[in-house]
Amino acid sequence: METQKTIVYWLIAGLIVVLAVFLLVIINQKLNTATTTNTVSFSGQGKVFAKPDVATIEFGILTEATTSKEAQDANSKKSQKVTDFIKKQNIDEKDIKTTYYNIYPKYSSYPPVIYDERQVQAYPPVPSEPKIVGYQVTQGFQVKVRDFDKLSGIVDGLVANGVNNVNNLGFSIEDPEKVRSEARTLAIADAKKKADELKGKIGIKLGKIVNFYEDIYGYGLDRGGGYGGVQTLPAKGLSLLPGENEITVNVTLTYQIK
Repeated sequence: METQKTIVYWLIAGLIVVLAVFLLVIINQKLNTATTTNTVSFSGQGKVFAKPDVATIEFGILTEATTSKEAQDANSKKSQKVTDFIKKQNIDEKDIKTTYYNIYPKYSSYPPVIYDERQVQAYPPVPSEPKIVGYQVTQGFQVKVRDFDKLSGIVDGLVANGVNNVNNLGFSIEDPEKVRSEARTLAIADAKKKADELKGKIGIKLGKIVNFYEDIYGYGLDRGGGYGGVQTLPAKGLSLLPGENEITVNVTLTYQIK
């Protein structure tokens, strides 16, 4: 008899626990549903214009010779000359780096043209199996310039000291997160202002913020000068204007409706 009472007791206790868990789940679902469905969202935008403080120059040196060693030796001399010039401009070593170094064989399917005593081509060259006729070494650099007053002279000096490939020059902000933070603060203030203005007009009371979304764009769009292209050489005395960079942050604040 006692055994039957014990079994019944535990069955009842187990049923109570199951019902309690079920009720908690139902209540939690209702609360979550209320939080996600009884909401309203407001968007805001923050825009900041900031002057770039760093100019990045990407350039390269191309050297050709009959043998790989000759090409590398010649390229090393040119690279050292360019590096010495850059360091004389009071640019820190941390702002100078090699971005690539490549060695390529040059092939040709035609033998050298032969001329007779009258300097007339003796016979047209006949194509043959491709053979290595030389080597090409390319070395790329990236330099950051912080003194914009020196920028034009540095670009002219690079070309004068052996650079034959200026790929790109761009202006940027070294600490973009600081500017993004300013734009984000403006965007949040804009969204909250809209929420304060509209809550009375649409007859609601706002609770806590339950969701936040942001979208950042515009950073990196250089509004100043620049040039680029493979094996592009700038004209002497060129004018380089950094302009301003525009950073825009859009945010969406979602409020719970009381």
